[in-house]
Amino acid sequence: MTENLTIPQHIAVIMDGNGRWAEARGKKRVQGHKEGVERARDVIQQCGKMGVKVLTLFAFSSENWKRPESEVSFLMNLFITALSREAKALNKNNVRLKVIGDVSRFDEKLQKTITKAEDLTADNSGLLLQIAANYGGQWDILNAVNTALSKREGSVADAPLTQQELEDNLITAGAVFPDLMIRTGGEHRISNFLLWQAAYSELYFADHLWPDFGVDALMEAINDFSRRQRRFGLTGEQVESKGTE
Repeated sequence: MTENLTIPQHIAVIMDGNGRWAEARGKKRVQGHKEGVERARDVIQQCGKMGVKVLTLFAFSSENWKRPESEVSFLMNLFITALSREAKALNKNNVRLKVIGDVSRFDEKLQKTITKAEDLTADNSGLLLQIAANYGGQWDILNAVNTALSKREGSVADAPLTQQELEDNLITAGAVFPDLMIRTGGEHRISNFLLWQAAYSELYFADHLWPDFGVDALMEAINDFSRRQRRFGLTGEQVESKGTE
């Protein structure tokens, strides 16, 4: 039941624990990544049903290239397979897909698969699904600064960069910032994910490994979010006063 819940407009998820989930069951790490795709599908569907506007899933960080070559290769192939398989379903369910990150490092086949899936869903008006792939928050901020500066001309060329200029050039420009950031796997850090955008996100750390994080666990996180008072620099009394106006 969602009647009495405050539904976040934007949920961001660090999907951690696929490899550990598989190893705990005597399986290869890649089996955990396969199972993780299934959980992602469940969470996407539930967010769409609840009216969440944006869901951002951290699929592959810019630091993940350091993992064993065989695992990275599997992840790239899994990304291609999952995008190809899921694009039609996303389109049918009015989900708009956007891959955020430096996709230039991916091979041509994966880049074409990304473009095809994004183009197919580009006109959809429902949930915006952002898949962060080869993404890092520090890269995002630096890229936004350089892009903003490159657009300047005339008398403002040497003026200090404004906050609005930077935000307009983040890879997530146009999307509301995350209200709720979830990390699974028992770790308590955000690992270079949406560093600028998460300045006022509510953080929720779940002990579940990602393949075990189903709809019930998602609803637990949203229940926890609903109980929090978001002050954005105000006092609790000010927030309560505004709520009664």
